[in-house]
Amino acid sequence: MKTRLTQLLVAAALLSAPAALSAHRLWLLPSGTIFSGTDSWVTVDMAASNDLFYADHQPGRLDGLKVWQPDGTPGRVQNGATGRYRSVFDVQLDRPGTWKIGTETAALMGSFKVDGVEKRIGGRPAMGPDGQRVAPLTVADIPANATEVQLTDVSGRNEIFVTAGAPTRTVLKPSGKGLEIDAITHPDELVAGEPAKFRFLVDGTPAAGLKVTVVPGGKRYRDAEGARELTTGADGVLSVDWPAAGMYWLNATYQDAKVTASRATGRRMSYTTTLEVMTP
Repeated sequence: MKTRLTQLLVAAALLSAPAALSAHRLWLLPSGTIFSGTDSWVTVDMAASNDLFYADHQPGRLDGLKVWQPDGTPGRVQNGATGRYRSVFDVQLDRPGTWKIGTETAALMGSFKVDGVEKRIGGRPAMGPDGQRVAPLTVADIPANATEVQLTDVSGRNEIFVTAGAPTRTVLKPSGKGLEIDAITHPDELVAGEPAKFRFLVDGTPAAGLKVTVVPGGKRYRDAEGARELTTGADGVLSVDWPAAGMYWLNATYQDAKVTASRATGRRMSYTTTLEVMTP
């Protein structure tokens, strides 16, 4: 029970970060995405900040991180550490092919009222009057006399792809659950000036008309953020052109009422990835 509660707290914290922090966005930044041989390591920074890839607000949580080796089996996070503004960890790329690194999170979030007083479900732990962190309420804490119960089934993916040697596609295969991408163009084969195509799926079905935000890194050193809002076609396919080489943050969110969780009235899904675009 304690382990399950910990997982939900981690999931809720990760999922609520972008909304709670407004302009602050959670990101994963690898030291590179293309490596030669099988004796390389990738170092990844993880944080939430306003200017993408510049850690100045709060670190990401390492608890829910996962690594998928090129054959889809679990890998290892090594040398993890969390500082004031960012977390950092390593992954040893000791097998050839494309690796996936990131988080898959799920939680119920919302509110209810008891005697006219609103109480929140999920979110981040709060600070109690004694200075100790207080865990957020869960569905199990909703009493029988509660009114105006509003719960949302929230899920999200935040992942990156790195390749040792030749790119492979095992870890790119969609699961058919939630919001995800079916990478028509391999995410580690992106080149400035050459459009890439990604098919977005919701529960395995093409997500037509989905709004997708693409933001280049380096905002700290320019006046305009340079964000673009693109839209998928009827087949769920998004075509993205890359005006320059560098790291890009891509994010999409989707809402509907297809819930499976008890007492939930809607669901909200998100997908986030960091992509490296190379020079021609």
